[in-house]
Parts: sequence; C-alpha cells; structure tokens
Amino acid sequence: MAYLTDIEIAQQCKMQPITEIAKKAHIDDQYIEQYGKYKAKIDPKLLKDTDRPDGKLVLVTAITPTPAGEGKTTTTIGLADGLAKIGKDVTVALREPSLGPVFGIKGGAAGGGYAQVVPMEDINLHFTGDFHAIGAANNLLAAMLDNHIQQGNALGIDVRKITWKRCVDMNDRQLRFLTDGLGGRFNGVPREDGFDITVASEIMAIFCLASSITDLKERLSRIIVGYTFDDKPVTAGDLKAVGAMTALLKDALKPNLVQTLEGTPAFVHGGPFANIAHGCNSVMATRLALKMGDYTITEAGFGADLGAEKFLDIKCRMAGLTPDAVVVVATVRALKMHGGLDKKQLATEDLAALEAGIPNLLRHVSNIKNVYKLPCVVAVNRFPTDTDAEIDFIIEKCRALGVNTILSTVWADGGNGGVALANEVVRLCEEEKGNFTFSYELDGSIEEKIEAVVKKIYRGSGVSILPAAQKQIKTLTDLGFDKLPVCIAKTQYSFTDDPMKLGAPEDFTVTIKNVKVSAGAGFIVVLTGDIMTMPGLPKSPAAERIDVDEDGRISGLF
Repeated sequence: MAYLTDIEIAQQCKMQPITEIAKKAHIDDQYIEQYGKYKAKIDPKLLKDTDRPDGKLVLVTAITPTPAGEGKTTTTIGLADGLAKIGKDVTVALREPSLGPVFGIKGGAAGGGYAQVVPMEDINLHFTGDFHAIGAANNLLAAMLDNHIQQGNALGIDVRKITWKRCVDMNDRQLRFLTDGLGGRFNGVPREDGFDITVASEIMAIFCLASSITDLKERLSRIIVGYTFDDKPVTAGDLKAVGAMTALLKDALKPNLVQTLEGTPAFVHGGPFANIAHGCNSVMATRLALKMGDYTITEAGFGADLGAEKFLDIKCRMAGLTPDAVVVVATVRALKMHGGLDKKQLATEDLAALEAGIPNLLRHVSNIKNVYKLPCVVAVNRFPTDTDAEIDFIIEKCRALGVNTILSTVWADGGNGGVALANEVVRLCEEEKGNFTFSYELDGSIEEKIEAVVKKIYRGSGVSILPAAQKQIKTLTDLGFDKLPVCIAKTQYSFTDDPMKLGAPEDFTVTIKNVKVSAGAGFIVVLTGDIMTMPGLPKSPAAERIDVDEDGRISGLF
C-alpha cells in the first residue's frame, strides 16, 4: 500500500481562511495582521485587553529519541484535534522549525501524516520571517561590538574575551571557528570568532522568554558580549545597541497564528533547540493560547530529560505557568531500539528487547510523576507491526507506576486517532491534581543545581567539572549570577552525555566542559560532552531531495 508523504497530505488540505481560524480562537479582527490568506500575526495587546480566564495547560514530551521516531509534535497536534472532536475549545502552542534540521537529518517540524499544522511548507521554510529578524538582531550586535573596538574601543574590551558569536539559521560546521578582521586595519581587528545556529542564539532564548516589548528591551540590555581587560562584563546596553535590536524584533515578537489540518487554531512562535537551548515556544504565544482556549496543548523538544526539564524548571518558573497534565510519547519501535535492536529488526515481535528498553520510558514517567509531581499519561504511537503482546507489556509496566497508557493513531487517523488520548487528558486535568515542584531551587550554587538535574532527572551518580568550567563558575558566582536557573546543553540521544549509551544507564558521571551566562535570557548555560552550538549536515542531507516544479509546488519536505 502506497502512503502519501507528509507534504502531499498537507498540499491536499483545503485550508480555512485565517480570519475563520481567528474566530475559533476568539480573536477579534482588530488584533489580526494577515500574512496572506492562511497566516497571521496577533497583536500582543490582546493579552492586556482580554478578560478570558486561562485554560488548562498540557505539556507533551517524549522518551529519549531514536532513529525509529517517536512522533511528539504529531501527537501534540493530533491530541489537540482529538480534543476538538470531543467538543473541547482547544489551541496548540508549538515552536517554529529551524532551517538547519529541515535541510539536514531531521526534516521539518510541523507534525506528520494526518496530524500536521499548515501551510506546512511556509512553516518549515521562511514562515513570517521571525528567525531572520532574530538572526539580524544577533548579527547587528556583533557588528556594533566589532565596530566599537575598531573605532577606538572606549570600553576597553579585550578581544580575547569576547563571548558573543554571529549566527545563521543553517547547519554549517565550517563556521564554528573562524579568524576574521583580516586584511589590514581598515577591515577590522583580527580575532578568533565563530557562528552559532540561530536557534542556539541568546536572542532566540530572550525572544521566547520575553513577556512584552519592555521586558524584551530590558533583557537585551543585559546581554554580555565580552569582558574588559580588567574582567568587567560588557553588555549590549553598554554598546547602545538595544533600541535598534528591538526595532528589528518588534514585529517578530507578535505570535503567529496558523491551523491544523482539521482547523484547530495553532500558535507557532519561536524555536530554541532543546539540546543546546531551552526548547520551548514563546511565553507570549503560550499565554495567548491559554487565554484563547479551554485547553492548550504545547510541546518541548526531544526527550523529557531535556525539553520537559527546561520547560518546567526554566519556562514555567520564569512565566509563572503550571501544567495541568503531561503526556509522555513513546513507540514500541523506539523502545526496542533502546533495548539493543537495530533499526532493521524492529518489525518483528521481541519482548526481550522491549523489556530491556522500557526502563527509558519508565524513568521519564517517574521523573514527571515523582520529581515534578504532575499528572501523567503515556501515549503510544501505534505502528502496524506492533503486536498486542508488546502493547500489553507497556501498559502493565506503566500501570505499576500508577500511569495509564493510551494508544494513539493520529498519524494515520488525525483527530479521530487522538480521541482516546483526549479523554484521558481531560480526566487528568479534571480529576487528578498535581503538586508541581521544580527539580531544584534557585538558592543553591551553580554546581548544586547542575548536580540536582544530573542526579534527579538523568539519574547519574554525579558530575565531573573540568578546571576551565570550575573557573567559569567561580567568575559567574563572583559576578552575582549564581542564583539563576541552569540550562544544560547535552546530547538528546541519551540520559548521559554519551549519545551511544541508550536505554536507562546507571552509575555514570556527566562531564561539564564549559559554563557561561545568558544574562538576558536569565539562565546559566552548561555545556556537556561533545555538544555543539553549530550542527553540521549529514553525508546525505535532506536538502538533496527537496525540489520545486514549474508551478512552484515544493516536493521532498517532510
């Protein structure tokens, strides 16, 4: 049987005018700025003007990802459509995809099958230009920094201590480490430099955590770009760059409104990576979605040890949000990979491999239920090759933790395949009350907060902080940044900092190589293992298979 590709399904959808979607979301015309027929930006003034109460907030997260796929965004969208099917007033709040993964290994991030947000091609490519604005603001600051040094360096910036990098929204390993300013004194001051991918930029983090233009400006002003010869931090405010950066970000800050294949309102806004940033859509979009629906379904990137941890310990803490329920997404196929099977062996029933791999799911579920103390359900994306015995095995193991397991077929069946999950989510929100608790408090030291995440969430035995990182921690503590939350950059493929250690490893230590402050975002960035803030393309990138016909119709996006 031949299946339609994601892009073919999306292109067959008869979308509703975005004005009709806005009506579903209780948004008056005066707050809508249309970007064509099917996209719009929403004036944040609506947040001040509305008297609607907040709806229920549901977080969708997942097991540790594998090449077999889990379907977290697909489940998020399908669950929302399922809630709409049972008569609930629902909105979705998602991240915008980055061009780097779109053209690299992962592909797009607009869902899949019959659970997608549309227009899929626009969302996966330039969309409303938000990422371009974020990149421009980042690079304007870099240009003003280097120009200040060129024009006499009144602030006394030590070019050996510059921490601000340029950025581009593309996987381009060639740009990780550069020497620039070459060619004589008219071409700048020679120094070592480099690029991050835009979704790892502090501007992206600030953009997603800001609650207003005023808050955005205050955060931008606190960005540390480097240090003086006597080790005093130099900020974007010192460089007088904040007003111009805000001008570039002013329109981008307005949340984007699109729709699912079934016409559910979807706010798609912001997109920091979860393995190297905090992995959540914008606070403004989430707050808007909460006001405009009785239920808001949102997701956080990669496994629950990354996206959910950062959503709960950083975003919820800063924005004053409390989830009403959490969905942990898993597949039988992925759990068997965690149990040691090769991707080519997944179509055959193998309860031994499933038993070896299921501790990964159980650890994530236990963290949500016992560390964060939130109501939880496991959603199993069912594949045709999954057997009843394999499904029953997962159900029994999760039941022992006091968590229900619901089968989801939203990829094949859209909202109809998410009705059972929707009913369980409603039950959790209405009948089970959580006692939301962070995994650490802010009054501990930087080392104590890192160790809390490693021990409580990853279940490691401890941390190994390299001498350079120890020195950085001391500097940041002396500067008064030690009471900020921590944002740990770690491989998404393992609880450890080694991507080859699948399942639920024990008795491991996490190596801390680099610690820096994102003073504007308001957190400490902790780099572990071999994590890169600028990814590279694979041997056969997805870009090789993307094309456009003479009518402008795109193929190959997925």
